[in-house]
Parts: sequence; C-alpha cells; structure tokens
Amino acid sequence: MTRRSLTILGATGSVGRSTLDLVARNRECYQVVALTAHKDVAGLAAQAKAFGARLAVIGDPALLGALEAALAGSDVQAAAGPEAVDEAAASGADWTMAAIVGTAGLKPVMRALEAGGTVAFANKEALVSAGALMTEAARASGATLLPVDSEHNAVFQCFDRARPGSVRKIILTASGGPFRTWPLERMRAATPAEAVAHPNWSMGAKISVDCATLMNKGLELIEAYHLFPVGAEALDVVVHPQSVIHSLVEYVDGSVLAQLGAPDMRVPIAHTLAWPERMETPCERLDLVAIGALGFEAPDLGRFPALGLARQALAEGGAKPAILNAANEIAVASFLESGIGFLDIAAVVGAVLDRYAPPAPTSIDEVVEIDREARRVAGEVTGKIRN
Repeated sequence: MTRRSLTILGATGSVGRSTLDLVARNRECYQVVALTAHKDVAGLAAQAKAFGARLAVIGDPALLGALEAALAGSDVQAAAGPEAVDEAAASGADWTMAAIVGTAGLKPVMRALEAGGTVAFANKEALVSAGALMTEAARASGATLLPVDSEHNAVFQCFDRARPGSVRKIILTASGGPFRTWPLERMRAATPAEAVAHPNWSMGAKISVDCATLMNKGLELIEAYHLFPVGAEALDVVVHPQSVIHSLVEYVDGSVLAQLGAPDMRVPIAHTLAWPERMETPCERLDLVAIGALGFEAPDLGRFPALGLARQALAEGGAKPAILNAANEIAVASFLESGIGFLDIAAVVGAVLDRYAPPAPTSIDEVVEIDREARRVAGEVTGKIRN
C-alpha cells in the first residue's frame, strides 16, 4: 500500500486514539501530518511526538502556551484556536479522520471536504445537521466520504455502489440499549448511571444515552440518507441485541447482505484507513458457535419515540435535522445532570421541533446559527420541566 499522509481531527478522543493504535501497528504505511484536540494538551503533545506529526493544534486558544511548552525540543509545530483547527483540516492530507464531537466539527469537516482527498466520518453532526451541504462539497472537490460508524461502515461494505438501483432496502441494526425490555414506568425513573451502562459497547456518556433512547439510531437514519443513494422510505431499523450484525443491505432479488464483526470500533476504522485494501487488526475474532444465536425485534416507537422524531425530521428536511440534533444534545445534557427525567429527553426534542421552524440553511454559518437557536429554545423547554 502506498504511504498515505494523515490528519486526525479529534485525536485524543476514543476514535482518534483507536485510529492511532492502528497506525502504530502499520507505521510504514502512514505519515501523520496534523493532530488536533480540544483541551487535552498532554495527550495531544504525547501523540504528536510519538507519531512525528508536523502540526499539533489545540482548540482552546488559551492553551497555546501550554502546548508549546509540552512540545519543546521536538520538531512539531504548535497552533491553537478554531481557525487553526480549520487550517489543519485543510492541510491536504490524503486521509482525514473527522472525529471532533459536536457542531465544533462542522467547519473543519467542510474544510477537509473542500480540500479533496478521503474523509472518514465519525462526526455525526456533520451529516445530520448539514448533510446536503457536506455531500455537495464532496461532489465539487472530488473528495471521498468513508463512514466510520459501525452501522454505516457495514452498509458501505455491503452496498453495490455501481448499481444502487438494485438495492431495495438498507437495514440499520440497534442493540436496543440497556432499557430494551424495561416497561415505561421503570424507564421513567431511570438514572443517568443506568442509561450509560450500554450492554455491548464502551462509549461516552452522551452517545450511550442516545443508544438508550434510540435517538442514536434516528441520527444514523439521517446520516444514511446522505451517504447512500436511496430514498428515506428505503431506510429501516431492526433491534439486534447481540450487536454482531452491524447492518444489512437488501437487494431487489431478495438477497440480503450483512456485515458481522466484534463490537470494536477499530474494525470500521481499519476498513476506512486501509480502503480500498484491508489491514490486519488486533480485534477479537467473531466466534459464531460461541454466540450461538442471533435475535431480532422491531423497535417499539411507543417506548422509544426518539426514533419517530428522527424520521419526522428527515421527512420534513431543511433545518429540522439540525434542530433535532441540537435539542437532543441539550436534553441529554440536562438528563445527565439529573435535571430532567429519561422520558423527558424525547419530549424536549419534540417540543423544540414544533416550536422552531427556520428556513433551510444554505451555508455552514447558517447551520451553526440554527444550532445555536435550537439550543436556546431547548434550554427554555428543559427549564420549564426542571421547575
């Protein structure tokens, strides 16, 4: 494989660390150009020195001095602030990992797409909030979009991109989260600690709550709509508690292709990192005999209304997906602080979708403004519930 230059946006997060773990095992194949982080100066500096990065960027401009001190004696250049992160994203690397969490990743992702090359997407907000803008930027520059989420990566591996018309349906799998079998009354009293205890995956608190509400699967439906040339009506969700099948693609002839693997994010990251080739990983190998059985259920929209809200936002289009995402972030943050109940999360999102209806955004700046206003409205709604 030809040696590739890499930029990792969000290098100190779980996806960034997993990416570098794979790079460390294949150093002869990759040259790290730039690494970015939000506030983790020590982690960023250690990574930059270990991998010989040319540039390390800390998102918080107040931490530039600390980063420079941590990089003293090395050849790594230090920079700080949102504009420096954008410049790192536009550095022209062959392959860029977009793993900055939240809307802070919108502008860097757009800059990476505008620069061309290959962009591996781990930032949900980019496609949920600005999918049309992002995919248009990729078309204009010739950039290649590779999905990192295990579900979308599974679809990518099974999808016949040369003959998309032969695809009848894309089926995303959901674990069902920790409350899959809980009755509504028990869910109403669920605590943050219970919600973040995902049965299969080790993830951060916010995404774990999204899995518990099934909002994560709703956001993934919106992402899939932008990633794959099928209509919204061809997107489906099935609950699969074992998290062994990561997604499926059904074809018009009745064939269904599925991608299976252990629940380890290094598997989809490795696929995007080596694509169109394959690379060795240290991940656990799948033992179907040990697993024994695979189960499937239809999602219960009565107990998990967030999935229905996401479908509503996708159907309405325009600014609605960005509003859905922003309102959900505020509601989840309030739940994690014990300010509102678990079932209130979807109620807040639904209320904000009903109250706020701006025109469709035509630029990333407009997406950011829609996000900001949706968060304000969501704050008002959660405030009333708190009171």
